[in-house]
Amino acid sequence: MFLSWAPFEWIVALRFLKEGKVQTAFIVVGISIGVAVIVFMSALLTGLQENFVTRVLTGQSHIQVLPPKEVARNFSPSVPGLFNAATVQVPLQRLKGIDQWQAIARQIRTMPEVAVVAPAANGSVLAIRGDASRSISLNGIMPELYYQIVPLPAKIVRGQARLDGEDIFVGTELASDLGIAVGDKLRLSAANGASTTLNVTAIVDLGNKAANGRVVYVALRTAQSLLGLPGGVSVLDVTVHDVYDAERMAQRLAIVSGMQVDSWIKTNEQFFTAINAQTTANTAIRFFVALSVGFGIASVLVVSVVQRSREIGILRAMGITRGQVLRIFLLQGGLLGLSGAIAGCLIGGASLFLWQHFQRNADGTVMFALRFDLLLLTKALILTTLTGLMAAFTPALRAAKLDPVVAIRG
Repeated sequence: MFLSWAPFEWIVALRFLKEGKVQTAFIVVGISIGVAVIVFMSALLTGLQENFVTRVLTGQSHIQVLPPKEVARNFSPSVPGLFNAATVQVPLQRLKGIDQWQAIARQIRTMPEVAVVAPAANGSVLAIRGDASRSISLNGIMPELYYQIVPLPAKIVRGQARLDGEDIFVGTELASDLGIAVGDKLRLSAANGASTTLNVTAIVDLGNKAANGRVVYVALRTAQSLLGLPGGVSVLDVTVHDVYDAERMAQRLAIVSGMQVDSWIKTNEQFFTAINAQTTANTAIRFFVALSVGFGIASVLVVSVVQRSREIGILRAMGITRGQVLRIFLLQGGLLGLSGAIAGCLIGGASLFLWQHFQRNADGTVMFALRFDLLLLTKALILTTLTGLMAAFTPALRAAKLDPVVAIRG
């Protein structure tokens, strides 16, 4: 039915492909395997990277704005010709707040790339229960903002997500070391002599043993009073819409605010390097698979031109133009690429479904989520079809240049 109204070039291109069934089948299978590899590896590595990034960022902000470090300056005059023996020592970094942090926070919130800005007061204190004591990291937060950055309520294993002025969240390891349960009292003592006793309202699992043994959370005003920062904060936690843009934003914020600004990319440099290496490997796989697909299509069409040179000569003698011959072979390349891409997307999608179904954690949960990205499938279809067209160009040009008399004589 299709051939009854199809243009001449389509009729001839489909006939050539149909007559060379074995060649057509082999190249379509080869293309589909290549596309399936691209789809499967791309989706797998994307899901793996998203899982790693989520695990890293689930307990920290994307960017931290901190007070600038204190530096010592040498004010001794340097006399020409005399050796200056003055030694400048780096001063101890005492806990201090961010000057005019409200204005800085408002300025950061106006940036379209920023999602959340949460002030916090962090410092080291001593947790005391009976005769036992532990040095811990105190985090004073505003729950309504900080929960948008770190979902603490989802990490609670016992208790409730209530964090008022006299409440405290402790990690599972610290609770085990000090024998703490929900409802118990815990005394905190700071280096400046201030101390307070708080109610344990929740025990949280932060996903890291060291963090579970050191980190506690209290209300911001409680930490300000204990650390000697009345009305002040020691850090602004910032999240951005694009997590991979965090380092650029951190550099921009450092210039705008004049503060010390660190991004998760900088503090997790080795991890980010590993992610970049995975991305590079994935790109290399795509390139070489696409290259092999292109050469496969080109080789099949070159053989087709040689085999059908007499038929091409007869067609030219009957009056078809060089442009029509060119389009015939370009259509063959495009159809081969499109057919292989469709089959490859189906195979790749099925492979992803089977992998996610059978590869599970020890407790039966999904190892990590894989997304069936329609954009990836669309790109695979378009790029493979274009690869087929580009691979067909040289054989098509060769066929178009054939002299009819020479072709018919063989």
